[in-house]
Amino acid sequence: MKTARHAMVLEIVSKHNIETQDELAEHLRQNGFKVTQATVSRDIKELRLIKVLGEDGIYKYATVDKAESGLVDRFMRMFSHSVIGVAATGTIIVIKTLSGSANAAAEAIDSLRWPEILGSIAGDNTIFVAVRNGDDVLEVVEKFRSMMK
Repeated sequence: MKTARHAMVLEIVSKHNIETQDELAEHLRQNGFKVTQATVSRDIKELRLIKVLGEDGIYKYATVDKAESGLVDRFMRMFSHSVIGVAATGTIIVIKTLSGSANAAAEAIDSLRWPEILGSIAGDNTIFVAVRNGDDVLEVVEKFRSMMK
């Protein structure tokens, strides 16, 4: 029963803009599930649903992967608009950004989850990116430069 209910919750949030637990409970009831607010709350937690800002400016429930895809697009735009230079030395890539933009650009880098990248550290206008292997540095630099266009 729980597995079927979880599947229905995922279907509902993918098809409808669900703003509240009460709305979700009502949709579940309409689909034949007898639920309480506590059950819905547990389901939301177990399914790791989060509230995201929709295109219409209203918060709604979404799965983490759906939320991340929207954020990745936003971070990529921020990256391309804020990065002004990329250089490398050894296994470290240094990225220069407009003042105050490094954190957003570093978040974009981290959201890519490229296996070549160990991590990044951002200041105000500079990001250090640690690359796993020196052989991969030039390839990663070129990827960053293509994102700037």
